[in-house]
Amino acid sequence: MGTMLQARGLPLGGLPEEMNMTAPQMVQEIHALYLAAGADVVYTNTFGANAYKLSRSRYAVTEVIEAAVAIAKAACGQAQGERRPLVALDIGPLGRMMRPAGDLSFDEAYGYFKEQVLAGRDADLIVIETMSDLLEVKAALLAAKENASLPVVCTMTFERSLRTFTGVNVPAMAMTLEGLGADAIGVNCSMGPLELIPAIEEMRQYTNLPLVVKANAGLPDPATSAYTLTPTDFAAAMARMADLGVQIFGGCCGTDERFIQALHAMLLKYDFTKVPPRPQVTHTAVCSATRAVVIDQPRIIGERINPTGKKRFKQALQERDIDYILDQALEQVDAGADILDVNVGLPGIDETEMMVTCVQELQAVVDTPLQIDSASPAVVEAALRAYNGKPIVNSVNGEETSMASVLPLVKKYGACLLCLTLDENGIPQTVEERIAIAKRIVERALRLGIPRENLIIDCLTLTVSAEQDGAAQTLQAVARVKRELGLKTVLGVSNVSFGLPNRELVNSTFLTMALQMGLDLPILNPNIPAMTGAFRAFKVLAGYDRSAEDFIRHYADTVVKTSVSGPAQPAAQAEAAIAGADLPGKLRHAIEAGLKAESGAYTQALLKAGTSAMDIIEGTLIPALDAVGSLFEVGKVFLPQLILAAAAAQASFAVLRAQLAQSESAPISRGKIVLATVKGDIHDIGKNIVKVLLENYGYTVIDLGKDVEPQSVVEAAKAHGAKLVGLSALMTTTLPSMESTISLLRQANLPCKVMVGGAVLTPDYAQTIGADYYAKDAKAAVDVAKRIYGG
Repeated sequence: MGTMLQARGLPLGGLPEEMNMTAPQMVQEIHALYLAAGADVVYTNTFGANAYKLSRSRYAVTEVIEAAVAIAKAACGQAQGERRPLVALDIGPLGRMMRPAGDLSFDEAYGYFKEQVLAGRDADLIVIETMSDLLEVKAALLAAKENASLPVVCTMTFERSLRTFTGVNVPAMAMTLEGLGADAIGVNCSMGPLELIPAIEEMRQYTNLPLVVKANAGLPDPATSAYTLTPTDFAAAMARMADLGVQIFGGCCGTDERFIQALHAMLLKYDFTKVPPRPQVTHTAVCSATRAVVIDQPRIIGERINPTGKKRFKQALQERDIDYILDQALEQVDAGADILDVNVGLPGIDETEMMVTCVQELQAVVDTPLQIDSASPAVVEAALRAYNGKPIVNSVNGEETSMASVLPLVKKYGACLLCLTLDENGIPQTVEERIAIAKRIVERALRLGIPRENLIIDCLTLTVSAEQDGAAQTLQAVARVKRELGLKTVLGVSNVSFGLPNRELVNSTFLTMALQMGLDLPILNPNIPAMTGAFRAFKVLAGYDRSAEDFIRHYADTVVKTSVSGPAQPAAQAEAAIAGADLPGKLRHAIEAGLKAESGAYTQALLKAGTSAMDIIEGTLIPALDAVGSLFEVGKVFLPQLILAAAAAQASFAVLRAQLAQSESAPISRGKIVLATVKGDIHDIGKNIVKVLLENYGYTVIDLGKDVEPQSVVEAAKAHGAKLVGLSALMTTTLPSMESTISLLRQANLPCKVMVGGAVLTPDYAQTIGADYYAKDAKAAVDVAKRIYGG
């Protein structure tokens, strides 16, 4: 729509959505072109019609969207033929980064989307498209489901790595959005049809929903803005999508009405009877936004984020020592936890607020899926709403009040659920009674529409010191659940040894017995080597760990002790290394983990120990950021983690700046850099990310904002004596502005270098327009700055 409007006179930097008010006939004519070409659905001209993007418009969100829906409806009403075309309310990204990478809260995002949904209530369906942040899609989808009764289609934008630019992977997107109630999901934008095939091949393995593909016409040529595919090529490539079972087809960037006409013609001839049915997806799986964990083999749930019996943890909750809680998570993940249980229930604190805070902070530093553990339905719902991905809820039981309050929440938010085999009569003594309760919960859940595979049965571990026959009963119940119900199982393993000496021996033996009977999810302390050792050994012996790869990776360097001084221990464990490290090592760990409070505290300690500010910067801060940057470059960490590490470094820089201010020393700055999004381009998320990273590497950034006149860039570079200017553009139509800005900088004979970046740029084109450097992402921009300023 934007490209079509620009071809008809929309000025660079203008808001396409305003054309609904100023040129409605033009917008309707564009819809008519696509309808005449064979489109069954047209998107309203509302991609950016949210309160944030329209803040510089004289028109309100509601009037813009109502006008856009009316225009599309009018076009559909005039369409020829027997079919009735549909109008989709088009909702795009808000244009701000969500927390923790940005400053946009979930509730604020939800409010923006709710306003759009209410204004577009007369549409036939809602489309949420071109998204890269799964939490932002969740906010939009919930706003749609809670404020309208229309079908909702969700599409995200993936790169060749099969991740969005915030790191979201395909399985996480598919299982999260299906769980939240999307009616169809898929991909749009970024690449052409052939390049998107791997994304669809993976997506169909994780969802049973109808699949959508709205591909670009190939890739754009920066010099001409022309796309690489012809309409005929595009339609032929989209036929490959039909082969994979895709049911909804469309075009994104570069696809004018000729592409839709060719696509329509191809689909009319395509023999869909030859497409084999898609296999039904029935696996049990959970995810964060960046990592999916399929329960196709035993997985460890870490139990340490829980105040029960932990004096130091209770203190952390009372003092809001979030970094201590994050350290508990990092230790468990390093030790082998696949999922983390999160329980913050403690008298005297606001459990709801603390649970939401912990979920958000934990998801910022670990990619491990979480298990939300609370007896309060209100706490559970608040956490489910804030969670980015598909979690587990701990738990429901056979009591009527429990099922009535918990099951609807699990259905609404699409989570997995631990089902405790107890009821108002307590824990049953017999296997038969536990199985009966499990069946009752399952039947109730299925009636509500909760998928069977999302139910996980807890047959309850009893303490053998009090009920010695209880262990055998539990193990028999686990076996029967697997055999008779075909469901996954979970147990809190350490309960079995309470009151006994040498608890590790009892726990590890019981763990092995339970795994042999079919236990899928043991809840345990992964920091105890005897437990993780027994678990890993079982996976080798049971054939899950093929070629013993995981076992060898963890124990190849084990030092075998033959004395009675202790059991064999891995030669190096992450938590021990951190605990025993010197202050620079602890600071580096804190930065790499994104722990802001600890970064500041360790910096203060280093200063007190006599380390100079520059030694801290050059010896610890920059190497730590470089280490995270290297992992980012190879896809081991993603944009949110990169930004959090930078924020932790910023906490350290803040301490150093305060120290230097007191000593009247020169302020810390590694050099000045001018940044701007070029004239006509109003997209500034990428530029803002570059700014954050540069500032946290110690550079002074003069941010001129978006839609910046070339002369303003020249004046800023001259006034600040900047040796480096960074220019950003997202649209091919604004690349001439970038070239003009570079030309003006050269004419002014300023002693500065120019780096450029943006999705539509290439290294060759950057050179063509006179740039000195091309930066493909924020980390590359930092590398350029280091080259210019040294270090």
